[in-house]
Amino acid sequence: MKLDDLLGEYYELEQQLADPEVHADQNKARTLGKRYSQLTPIIEAYRQLKQVESDIGAARELASEDPAFAEEADRLSTEADELTERLRVLLIPRDPADDKNLIMEVKAGEGGEESALFAGDLVRMYLRYAERLGFKTEVIDATHSDLGGYKDITIAFKNKGNPEPGTGVWPVFKFEGGVHRVQRVPVTESQGRIHTSAAGVLVVPEAEEIEVEIHDNDLRIDVYRSSGPGGQSVNTTDSAVRITHLPTGIVASCQNEKSQLQNKEQAMRILRARIYAEAQASKDAEAAAERASQVRTVDRSERVRTYNFPENRISDHRVGYKAYNLDQVLDGELDGVIRALVDADTKERLEAAQS
Repeated sequence: MKLDDLLGEYYELEQQLADPEVHADQNKARTLGKRYSQLTPIIEAYRQLKQVESDIGAARELASEDPAFAEEADRLSTEADELTERLRVLLIPRDPADDKNLIMEVKAGEGGEESALFAGDLVRMYLRYAERLGFKTEVIDATHSDLGGYKDITIAFKNKGNPEPGTGVWPVFKFEGGVHRVQRVPVTESQGRIHTSAAGVLVVPEAEEIEVEIHDNDLRIDVYRSSGPGGQSVNTTDSAVRITHLPTGIVASCQNEKSQLQNKEQAMRILRARIYAEAQASKDAEAAAERASQVRTVDRSERVRTYNFPENRISDHRVGYKAYNLDQVLDGELDGVIRALVDADTKERLEAAQS
């Protein structure tokens, strides 16, 4: 969309949001407010650029009388270049899920207890990073291992208000999906040998009910007894719920809540997110087939990262990122690796927009 069109849309949104009748419909007001928040950084950058360009013209006119204004014009030109680049990045077509909350699933892979303990390390890393950024988190479902790790866990990450472009939970965590590999001496290893194991991470945007239409007759709902660590029964009633969406074969389950109804609601929440993600993936695949040259570097389906404890090294294989601060990363200091992934994605989006 051209900048003039965005300016027109922005001013129209201002008028609509100033109308009290609009706020009588909370859903409409929320939708308009979200779009207004998306456009605000673009419009502010554009206004700043126009003001700086005007100041440059004035400084150059005065430079013949006072050389100090020539230096000011040079400084303003640098500022204008920075604002132009910022505006160019802001105008990149956004990921449609950028404003959405996110559901993350972490599953232990091959490696038994060691893999489950590593899954627990990943979960703590993500929760600490989310806390630092002010995101809200909610454990939807979890199956613990005997030594305190996770066989699998599902967590919701929630935005705080209407996030500015690139600052919500989806832009931050969307590249975490894939196979995460760990190299270290397991607590169960008596000979001190380094083992390699892995855990899988799946991230999907959380879908609202109005975005995914699910018919009751397309669902098969099974109930069973919840289980705790080691498979021991912790519930004497069939409160755990497994829901299968028959048209797609997608399955979601939940056993964390005490009642069958609560588990069903949480399982439906996971199911909606998975169906939405699959539909979005189909659209992305169609777009990729049409423009095969735009192969994304950041592929969420591949083995993504290695955590090497003996060398205190973290490596992201998609963008060639490597750092020797693994202890800090696992403590929630994820800024470096996240920034490398976001920068790679932004670069490719810019190249795609210019092609």
